[in-house]
Amino acid sequence: MKIAIYAFPGVTMFHLSVPQMVFDEVSRLGLAEWSSVLFSERGGSVRSSEGYSIGGVHPLSAVVGADLIVIPSWVDDGRVPSAALRKAVVSAHADGAVVAGLCLGAIAVADIGLLRDRSAVTHWRSLSTLAERHPQTSIETDVLYIDHGDVLTSAGTASGLDACLHLVRQRLGAEAANRVARSLVVAPHREGGQAQYIERPVAIREADDPIATASDWALAHLDEDLTIDALARAAHMSRRSFVRAFHASTGSTPAAWVRSRRLDEARRLLEVTSLSIDQIAASCGFGSPITLRQNFLLAFGSTPSSYRHRFGERS
Repeated sequence: MKIAIYAFPGVTMFHLSVPQMVFDEVSRLGLAEWSSVLFSERGGSVRSSEGYSIGGVHPLSAVVGADLIVIPSWVDDGRVPSAALRKAVVSAHADGAVVAGLCLGAIAVADIGLLRDRSAVTHWRSLSTLAERHPQTSIETDVLYIDHGDVLTSAGTASGLDACLHLVRQRLGAEAANRVARSLVVAPHREGGQAQYIERPVAIREADDPIATASDWALAHLDEDLTIDALARAAHMSRRSFVRAFHASTGSTPAAWVRSRRLDEARRLLEVTSLSIDQIAASCGFGSPITLRQNFLLAFGSTPSSYRHRFGERS
């Protein structure tokens, strides 16, 4: 897969490095042949906001034949993308390239014209700017990224990591994304009830935190009936205190968190084992393959069987 990342004068090294770090790790781990290039309107070199000169930057023609175009942020003055950049990205998108606007890059993607009558997210400080400039775009305020299949936007700064890992997961499967995340020492998967809507990050917790204790216990007992009362007992807390503390710590309800973890494990087992769907349903606590299928389809837009056919080790 060819990935073209836009490098503009004044881009921060962090924003520019995020997609390179995630996507290049795919190749370094031998998971797939992915290659990334930097491009700008003129090519040559670009000066970052930190004062570094970045060489080896390709001209706009680098987007031709790209499978993914990433605009990792945007200029501080918020200017509209040039006609040349708009034309190049629109043409590549029409040829099948996915376009991702990370952080303030979402505003540039909207300016290019790819978010009309769609939902989008960007850095929280610029949500109003995006809404004012593009009233036809529905602005989401409480997600880390939104994926429309051909266009993706993410919220501020570090959520670009989540969006890039999502793209790895979407193309190569959960196990591949987990390997990349482990290699980079970042959270592999922070998702809510739908694959494209990601809940707020889980706070870092001390080892003796009762919520962490209950979470660890739940992960080891996914095949059991994980009621709120059972989780509260594992945390040595009252039901009411546990529910309040759990939401404060994770931003999620216990039921939604358990369902998401069960789905994570189901995906892993579909990818790396030959267990039957019935066995996976039981192992992950769904009770029946019908319940697993319903939850899997709602979360990922795919049946367990179709997912295994696409991402299983023998596929």
